[in-house]
Amino acid sequence: MSREEEILAIVSEKKKIEVNELSTLLGVSKVTIRKDLDKLESRGLLHRQHGYALLNNTDDINYRLAQNYDLKRKIALEASKIVSDGEVVMIESGSTCALLAEELAFNRNDITIITNSCFIASYIRKADSVKVILLGGEYQKASQVNVGPLVKKVVDEFHVDKLFVGIDGFDHRRGFTGSDITRCDTTRMLASAANQTIVLTDSSKFTQNGVVSEFSFNEISRVFTDKKIDPRSKSF
Repeated sequence: MSREEEILAIVSEKKKIEVNELSTLLGVSKVTIRKDLDKLESRGLLHRQHGYALLNNTDDINYRLAQNYDLKRKIALEASKIVSDGEVVMIESGSTCALLAEELAFNRNDITIITNSCFIASYIRKADSVKVILLGGEYQKASQVNVGPLVKKVVDEFHVDKLFVGIDGFDHRRGFTGSDITRCDTTRMLASAANQTIVLTDSSKFTQNGVVSEFSFNEISRVFTDKKIDPRSKSF
């Protein structure tokens, strides 16, 4: 785990911590910690306030990105292995999906990412070798994602091999679930334009149950998650 990832893990646990305490815990100078915090703040993963490092608002996608960051990054890195240079992929909104987009944008050549996530488009905007196609629609402020029927009008013009999606929950009877009906409908629109729909999620989502059915088991080609997944869920 890198020092920046350690900082995220500590701040995620404590919610708010003094820069001096972070310096002591990690055994590095306050100058070094401040530089690390500057980098993390520039990426929207946390923010600073009067000598403290704080988590973002819990409704903000940046907050979700900071939660279990190291784990989500490992999942994203594993998923990135199935994407080749020159490929066109579709990536839906979600914190682990954002980390996948980052990996592809900065460590692959000639990648095109089609997404309805304004957050992802902004998150990878400094990458030189990636082309981003942003699908328009009704803008949801908290998740920074475009949803609704306007997305369908645009996505009907595309067809890709792989769509990567996040989920909010899992149900042994209903399959993969979400918490927002409009976003779930939009994700299903995206799936209609892809050969494979691939789920990226940390194992905590398998203990949650979203209110909206999103994908049945046979609609998902692959799932990338971590080893803490409930053994009962592995059989599905």
